[in-house]
Amino acid sequence: MQDLMTMISTIRRPRLLIRAARHGAQEYNRDRHLQRILGYGRLPRPAAALMRLMEVERVLNEQRREDDAGYSLSRHLDVLIAMMGEAQLVQANRATPVA
Repeated sequence: MQDLMTMISTIRRPRLLIRAARHGAQEYNRDRHLQRILGYGRLPRPAAALMRLMEVERVLNEQRREDDAGYSLSRHLDVLIAMMGEAQLVQANRATPVA
């Protein structure tokens, strides 16, 4: 199985979409954003959340590429922002030494 960060780094999306997501990721709030995307209740750990977000994003990207009438640019952007925020949390958790 590929490493999560490798999977994230291989994703190719339109430049403007990624730039907007990077801008939005600066204001990412896990409690508010992640619950809106994944549903209310107990939030999963960052790695598990990232896996779920990647699947949601994959579906949204397919809709975008197929010009599906149900495609939502704002939802796609929200998911990409959450992916970037969760990826930062995963990286921070890996950098933290275990005591």
